[in-house]
Amino acid sequence: MTRELAAPRRDEVADPSRLSVVFMGSPDFAVPTLRTLARHHDVRAVVSQPDRKRGRGRALAPPPVKRAALELGLPVLQPVKLRSRAVREQIMGFTPDVIVVVAYGQILSPRLLAGPPLGCINVHASLLPALRGAAPIQWAVLEGHARSGVSIMRMSRGLDTGPVLLSQSIELAADETAGSLHDRLAPLGATLLLRALAGFARGDLEASEQDDAAASYARMLSKDDGRVDFSRSAREVDCWIRGMDPWPGAYADHAGERLKLFRSALGQGQGGAAPGTVLGRDERGLLVACAEGEAVFVGDLQLAGRRRMAASALLAGYEIADGAVLG
Repeated sequence: MTRELAAPRRDEVADPSRLSVVFMGSPDFAVPTLRTLARHHDVRAVVSQPDRKRGRGRALAPPPVKRAALELGLPVLQPVKLRSRAVREQIMGFTPDVIVVVAYGQILSPRLLAGPPLGCINVHASLLPALRGAAPIQWAVLEGHARSGVSIMRMSRGLDTGPVLLSQSIELAADETAGSLHDRLAPLGATLLLRALAGFARGDLEASEQDDAAASYARMLSKDDGRVDFSRSAREVDCWIRGMDPWPGAYADHAGERLKLFRSALGQGQGGAAPGTVLGRDERGLLVACAEGEAVFVGDLQLAGRRRMAASALLAGYEIADGAVLG
């Protein structure tokens, strides 16, 4: 998949210690990398997704990367479609030594990939080839991985298939959520990228091809993915609740209302209880039956239109009887 990846043209780079960079990214995860790059290299422009309507008022809101770029005084491009000659020429007009991509959200054309002397470098939030795709942080928690990390990759035509320059792993905590893992990996990606750029630009760091046979895919999630299936094992349910936190939020139905579920932990089940049955409650939260007599505690709950709160606080004014079934 990487056989068409152009060799780096290091002789065209004036100063390997201070590269000219075009940065491409959109969400919060990319912001630490942008800020770090701007302190150590010459970031000449930032490319981000167009402003989108968000929130209840549906007002236009800029991506987090755009906000950070404007604070840094950097020019920002927001093309609706990236794969056009005009946009490519505009980007290459900044004469970057390298394009750095962090969760940008659009596919780069082969011409753009081959444009800068050092090509395009991606910061990906998984230990490649595991969890290629759009949502590696969430799927690491959803699938119950013991470790996750960041990979710095030379970009090729395939989806996250390019050779890896550097990677670094971290251990997931027992109560890890997608949100907490995001916050740990974002600064790690920024630090690791600086190391990779320095070595790659000097020519003393070579990339290693990925093992495609060991690859897995982290598809993009939707709100509907948040529904919890209590007929699965307690371990799977626990991972699912934590992997959906903070977005889209795990949920189950109770008395015709959608009830969001957060801060789960494994609990002691009761044989014979149907999956989804409320078995009791204590300071750890609401105890809910899963498959094969297992159970999970749900520590925080949220009703539609209300804030997230500890289960004990919500249950003081909202009844969920023991024996009720969350569907």
